[in-house]
Amino acid sequence: MEKLLDEMGTAVTEYDESLVRKLIEKITVYDDHFTVEFKSGLETEVAM
Repeated sequence: MEKLLDEMGTAVTEYDESLVRKLIEKITVYDDHFTVEFKSGLETEVAM
């Protein structure tokens, strides 16, 4: 994931559908948070 972002050469400043599809495997939404699972296997929880 880090390599892909480095190869882009510019900062990500807005939503990019193709980048999302390359990086994210799935997003699971719960009542009070959601979990983002990246294709690299990294997983993070985000509070709402």
